[in-house]
Amino acid sequence: MSDRSEVPDFNPQGPQLIYVAVADHIEARIRTGELQPGARLPAERDLAQEYGVAYLTVRRAAQVLRERGLIVTVHGRGTFVSDPLPPEGGA
Repeated sequence: MSDRSEVPDFNPQGPQLIYVAVADHIEARIRTGELQPGARLPAERDLAQEYGVAYLTVRRAAQVLRERGLIVTVHGRGTFVSDPLPPEGGA
């Protein structure tokens, strides 16, 4: 289940908002096991560079992921994949 080929390439084309596309892609990385529960996510600025988007776009994507229950942010420590993960389709 941790086969990285299961995660589709990031392709922000189409009607979907960019920050939602980033959130969906990070969720796919979490669901396939590329990002494990309890793992620390890269810094928002690093994710922005990785995805080729603005820093604030990643910040909004992180808010979406927090609302989905997939990540938690601990002030001064970083952002981590939730452990345990909520079931697919929303909590």
